[in-house]
Amino acid sequence: MRFLDVAKVYAASGAGGKGCVAFRREKFIEFGGPWGGDGGKGGDVWAEAVDNLNTLIDYRFQQHVKAKNGEGGKGKVMTGANGADAVMKVPVGTQIYEEDGETLIADLTHSGERVKLLRGGNGGFGNAHFKSATNRAPDYANPGQPHEEKILILKLKLIADAGLIGMPNAGKSTFLARVSAARPKIADYPFTTLEPQLGMVKVDDRDFVLADLPGLIEGAHEGVGLGDKFLGHAERCRAILHLVDGTAEAVARNYKTIRRELEAYGHGLGEKEEIVALNKSDAISKAAQAKRRAALEKASGRKVFLISGVSGDGVKEVLRALARAIGEAKAGKKQSAPPRKRIGIKGKTKRKAKKKTAVKTKKGRAR
Repeated sequence: MRFLDVAKVYAASGAGGKGCVAFRREKFIEFGGPWGGDGGKGGDVWAEAVDNLNTLIDYRFQQHVKAKNGEGGKGKVMTGANGADAVMKVPVGTQIYEEDGETLIADLTHSGERVKLLRGGNGGFGNAHFKSATNRAPDYANPGQPHEEKILILKLKLIADAGLIGMPNAGKSTFLARVSAARPKIADYPFTTLEPQLGMVKVDDRDFVLADLPGLIEGAHEGVGLGDKFLGHAERCRAILHLVDGTAEAVARNYKTIRRELEAYGHGLGEKEEIVALNKSDAISKAAQAKRRAALEKASGRKVFLISGVSGDGVKEVLRALARAIGEAKAGKKQSAPPRKRIGIKGKTKRKAKKKTAVKTKKGRAR
C-alpha cells in the first residue's frame, strides 16, 4: 500500500427534508384538518480516528464525502426518516484543516476520537405544525434547511515516540531493521527510504515506537532532495535519534548540516531531546573511531554513542538512552500540565470572590 500523508477532500452534509402539506380526508370525520408531517434531519459529517489505518491513501480515490439527505414529511403526521451520517475514518495522528491549509479544525491523536465537521440541515415543519385556533387549515409547510459543504485538507503526522534522522545512507533503515520487526528497503545508494517507516522497539522492560524518516541533505528546507516534507512526522516525537555515518570524513559537518535543517524547519524540532550516535563503527579502524567520535562530541556538545547497525555493537546502550529520554519527556509533560490548570482556576475563583465582596460592601453602604 502506498504511503500518503496529505489529502484534499470535498465534504457535504445532508439537507433537511421538506415538510408535507396534507389534509385528513376520511369518511365520517368532518373537518379532518392538516395532517402533514415534518421532514427528517440531514446527516452529519464526522471524522473518526481508527487504529487499523496508517495512511490517507483511501482519500486519493474517494475525494467526495457526502451524507444522506433527510426524507420529506408524509401524511398522517409522519416525520420523514433522518439522513445517514457520513463518517470519515482516518489514521490516528491526522490533522484536519480548512481549505487554506492553515486553519486547524481538529487534531485526532487518540483512537476512537470523533469530531463533527459538518452539521446536517434540520427538516422543515409540515402544515400540521402550524395549526392553531386562528389558522385551522394551513396550506403551507417549511422547506428543509440546506446542507453545508466544505473543502478539507487532511494531513497525517505519525504518532511515534522517537524519530530517526540523519543524512542519506547513514544506516537508519539498517538500524530500524536491527531493533524492530520492520523490514524497510536497504541498499547502498542514497534515498532508498522514500516514505516514513515505523517499528516497535523493545529494550529491557520498555517498548516504544521508532519512526525512520527519509534522509535530509543540505538545503532540504528549500526543497533540495526529498525536501523536509517528512519532518512533520517527527513533530510528535518525544526524542530524536541522530545517526551519523562513521565512514564519512566530515562527521562534524554532516551533523551540523542536519541541525541547521531542523532549525530551519522549526515547529520545536530543534528543542527536542537528541541522542547522537556514530554508526557503522565496524567499518572503520579504532583510531578513526576515536578521532571522529571526539570531533562529533565537540560539534554536538553531548555524549556520542558508538554503534553498528550491522553487527549490533552498542545498539542496546543507545536504545536504553533513547528509552530514558522518552520517559523523561513523558514525565515532564505530565508534571507541567496540572499547574497551568490550577493557576487558571485560582485566578477565576479570586475574581469571583472580589466581585462578591464588592456587592456586599455596596449593600452595606445602602443600609
